[in-house]
Amino acid sequence: MKFVSLFNKIPKHKRFSYEPRFYDEREDEMREREKRIRAEISVEREREANASLHDGTQVDPGYRTRIAGSFKSARRTASRQSDPSAALMRLVILLVLTVLIIGYLQFGPVAAYGLFLIVPVYLFMKFRNLRKPGEDA
Repeated sequence: MKFVSLFNKIPKHKRFSYEPRFYDEREDEMREREKRIRAEISVEREREANASLHDGTQVDPGYRTRIAGSFKSARRTASRQSDPSAALMRLVILLVLTVLIIGYLQFGPVAAYGLFLIVPVYLFMKFRNLRKPGEDA
């Protein structure tokens, strides 16, 4: 058992010099693009100055970074644009499977057969009036 002593110092809280870091991807891409554009402008000015010596075989300095940036931005936009109907379809499939499992456990195979009969009939009734555009009956 430890006794409180009046002669010992009680430890104080310690301070740390912590500086939080923040990474802004847009700002980084903007800086990279600005750097690339400045390099392209300088290359264009150099081409204009040396127009008589230029043979057209020079490769752009930011070619690889542009390709990588294009793939990255395309991947980002593709992941953002998820189809809402796909999420709804997943929800419907999950609901049908849940009802099927609960019905099978509660009533046996009769519930599964009933569900396998009801779902196609419902889908037929729902989609029978839908026609393709420009199609006459």
